[in-house]
Amino acid sequence: MSDISRIISSQPIKLKPTIPVGPLRDTVIFPGNSVPIISGRPKSKAALDAAWGTDKLIAFVTQKNARIEDPTEKDLYQVGTVCLIRRVVKNPEGEYTLQAEGIARVFLKKFTQIDPFLEAEIEEIPELYEKNEQTEALMRTVREQLKRYLELGGNPFLDQTGLTNWSLFTYTEDPNQLVNSVAQAIDFKTIDKQQMLEKVAASERLQRLSELLAKEIRIMEISQKISSQTQERVSRMTKEAILREQMKSIEEELGGGDSEHQEIREFELKIRKAGMPKVVQDKAKKELGRLAKMSSYNPEAGYIRNYLEWLTDLPWKAFKGKKIDLKKAQEILDTDHYGLNKVKERIVEYLAVHKLAGKMRGPILCFAGPPGTGKTSIGKSIAKALGRKFVKISLGGIRDEAEIRGHRRTYVGSMPGRIIQAIKQAETTNPVFMLDEIDKIGTDYRGDPSAALLEALDPEQNDAFSDHYLEVSYDLSHVMFITTANILDTIPPALRDRLEVILYPGYTEDEKFHIAQNFLIPKQIETHGLKKEQIQFVDDAVKSIIREYTREAGVRNLEREIAAVIRKIARKVAESNKKTAAKFKITPDDIHKYLGPIKFLPQLAEIEDTIGMTTGLSVTEAGGDILFIEVTLMPGKGQLILTGQLGDVMKESGQAAMSYVRAHWAELGLPERFFNKVDVHVHVPEGAIPKDGPSAGISLTTAIVSAFTKIPVRKDVAMTGEVTLRGRVLEIGGFKQKVLAAHRAGVKTVIAPKDNERDMEDIPSFVKDDLKFFFAKHMDDVLEVALLKLPKPSHQKNLPLPPSAYVA
Repeated sequence: MSDISRIISSQPIKLKPTIPVGPLRDTVIFPGNSVPIISGRPKSKAALDAAWGTDKLIAFVTQKNARIEDPTEKDLYQVGTVCLIRRVVKNPEGEYTLQAEGIARVFLKKFTQIDPFLEAEIEEIPELYEKNEQTEALMRTVREQLKRYLELGGNPFLDQTGLTNWSLFTYTEDPNQLVNSVAQAIDFKTIDKQQMLEKVAASERLQRLSELLAKEIRIMEISQKISSQTQERVSRMTKEAILREQMKSIEEELGGGDSEHQEIREFELKIRKAGMPKVVQDKAKKELGRLAKMSSYNPEAGYIRNYLEWLTDLPWKAFKGKKIDLKKAQEILDTDHYGLNKVKERIVEYLAVHKLAGKMRGPILCFAGPPGTGKTSIGKSIAKALGRKFVKISLGGIRDEAEIRGHRRTYVGSMPGRIIQAIKQAETTNPVFMLDEIDKIGTDYRGDPSAALLEALDPEQNDAFSDHYLEVSYDLSHVMFITTANILDTIPPALRDRLEVILYPGYTEDEKFHIAQNFLIPKQIETHGLKKEQIQFVDDAVKSIIREYTREAGVRNLEREIAAVIRKIARKVAESNKKTAAKFKITPDDIHKYLGPIKFLPQLAEIEDTIGMTTGLSVTEAGGDILFIEVTLMPGKGQLILTGQLGDVMKESGQAAMSYVRAHWAELGLPERFFNKVDVHVHVPEGAIPKDGPSAGISLTTAIVSAFTKIPVRKDVAMTGEVTLRGRVLEIGGFKQKVLAAHRAGVKTVIAPKDNERDMEDIPSFVKDDLKFFFAKHMDDVLEVALLKLPKPSHQKNLPLPPSAYVA
């Protein structure tokens, strides 16, 4: 093919049954239109060469996916357009630039050739239409839409002279010609153009074209509206700026006060009165000097103004408090909260030292325990006892370090972190500051908020806390920080090291009873608009709610259930027309009537002594609880099966328990190869609840021993402790919570590790009176108490098991 342009004269076109095929990317050619095309793919150029060497006819078909470099039959649509190649130029890069004129729409029946170029057998789609009222109406609609399209600034239809070709839609009476011309000229989506190319009926093609034009017109109208609004806004801002300048000139001419100078003078006065340290004052004066030299219309002026407002509004030397009265402080704490003796004792100690020393760095307390135990509410009582302001921020779900330290001033909309914001809100430098849910801080690509807290919660360095926004140090050493957490495991070690942890083990039933009578019931009566003398809860009714409708370490659900009872009474009072207020006495029967069926039946170990079942003790986020461990034996090959959604640590405890029993078969009176033909299935009920930890070791071991020896376990014994392969019983955590759970369940005897005996001082005296405690050093001590009788040792010597014993 020659590299120079060649133009061939028009002549009647007759289509051959087979024709070369040229794939197109994101382009659809309609009959009656001349379209420029650039072709550079090898197969496409080969197809053009073949067409140019014969009758200059080629079928251009659009690809379904424009990204495919070497399309095959399945990658092309089945309808395309046969085009006459009017002109071809080959550029230095080897690409063909050609002018193709659409002749007729064709259907590709089948491909007859794949290499070196695509070739297909075609069938022409005739350009037929029926002249009727519907067709005429659609053509008029399309013409009106085209006029509106051009009025909105749509691309005009240009002929070869560059003038708008109105005749395309004004004079033509052929609907197919109208569709082909408009669809080619307007930049519709490729898939929409292909649909119009494939439709045969002229009315359907016109209908689709009308829908697409309507959509384009709507988009252009919205775009024009947005552009108009933007222009109006810019014009208004320009007008306002000119008017301000004119007003400023008039004020200066009349000798009036300058509002900008007035603002500068106000900032100067605020800086002098704020009591800032010299370094901070110098920084504020420097920024104020920049603001004074800056035009009020400079965007940075707003940022500096906001920064100066933060510096001058922060309390730098504002202390609040009252003369320390230890007895009065103790009374306030006792009035607001029942129990929590360790917390109250620590607060009174802090006040005593503060009274003697005059000044001391505030402690960083961490109240850790189950939900609903009063960790957050006691913060307000501490502030009340100290005569200070109380502020609280919740750290749950925070993942951005800037939430703590603030954003740098380089960012639009930047502001200080939550600590500085809360200090400003408190309007004092020594508030009681509660950081709630410190164990639920997250971490992601924006930084680690817990690391940002290290400086704020370190008494040795928080006198110069650095906030990114302030860019100056702020003294937090006078703040009394209190943090709360449900669990300590998720707190990073470096942060936990700075905290003085005070554990909240949960309330006993007696403590819940007094809290309900003295705090919760009066509070809910007042909340519901009733009077104290109208409602009386008998003691047994309150205990019924505690035992049968709640199971928690705190009192949050208890308060909800009390509120539910009082709501029922409030409704009766509201519906009553009596002039005198009725009085209600709430009994256990009333509780069942108001709250419905019992939600929690008392969990007792067992009704009778059972073989292969023990009662263990555990700790959850809601406090202590009991759990049952069941063991059953069945024919098998010596496998140990553990079920009940157990964690890895608890599974290992089960394996250690089984190993202990196998190693001490003779002492337990078992045959030498007792396990070879038996599978042991250990199950912990309530399988939907995950369970983990090593403290179930002695419970697992006792249950397995009972199953093999057929000796029942005492029904009134609960136990907790980790066991080693040698049978040693190791110390566990959460001793108080577990003992309280055993007491609630009606257990009479608790077996625990010897090393936990020192924790008995935390157990309430009435619990000690109701329970018997047995502290074990070895598994033999546990079995002596837990089993109805000890197993008789085997007559065989207790020698190490031979390797053959482990083979089924």
